[in-house]
Amino acid sequence: MRPERAIVRRSGGNWTLQATLLRYGLGPVAGVDEAGRGACAGPLVVASCVLRPGDAKRLDGLTDSKLLSPAAREEFYALIMRRALDHAVIVIPPHEVDRRGVHIANIEGMRRAVARLAEPPGYVLTDGFPVRGFGLPALAVPKGDMVAACVAAASVLAKVTRDRIMVELDAEFPQYGFAEHKGYCTPVHDAAMTEHGPSPVHRYSFVNVRAAVRSAVELPAGLVHNGLLPVGSADAEVGGGSSQ
Repeated sequence: MRPERAIVRRSGGNWTLQATLLRYGLGPVAGVDEAGRGACAGPLVVASCVLRPGDAKRLDGLTDSKLLSPAAREEFYALIMRRALDHAVIVIPPHEVDRRGVHIANIEGMRRAVARLAEPPGYVLTDGFPVRGFGLPALAVPKGDMVAACVAAASVLAKVTRDRIMVELDAEFPQYGFAEHKGYCTPVHDAAMTEHGPSPVHRYSFVNVRAAVRSAVELPAGLVHNGLLPVGSADAEVGGGSSQ
């Protein structure tokens, strides 16, 4: 006999999916999400998170980290760190993103984030696209960081961790404005790369970064930033990623 079909209604809020899985004995439920997939500088950060079933009121308002103000993200980050049953954060450096490609690095990061949990979850929810290789039942949830609270929590952990890293990198490389745009592709960021050349924390597999390498090498030698772009490096390409 087939088990009774579970019905999940979105009107029940972003804790409904987790509650339904728990009710059918499929917990604990881990949410997984990443931050920095589309950035052309800085690391890719992936987080997994298992929330306490009774924390819906304490985490009221938790949603996709991109929809929260920086102050709200910090508040939720602190609360999640205190209240979560389990969590893990994986930081994937730019050179690994270049070597493996953004998508492969992201998927591998998700697997590592789930494997790093203290106890294997009963079920894994991912944001948007399916991921194989967890060795556990998993479900891809469209707009998961808005629909499932545990995915939203993972998105907050990943986003806050990465933003803090980018602020630290801004102090090391102030000419790029990392604290403002967090390494994403903006006109200001592109202009800074054209003027100074990319830094060691840029992703050289991205089209706009490679273009900036060529532009910097074509400039007079005195304008190439701190020797980071030696003559002859313009045609070097690492990996096969894109700026998408």
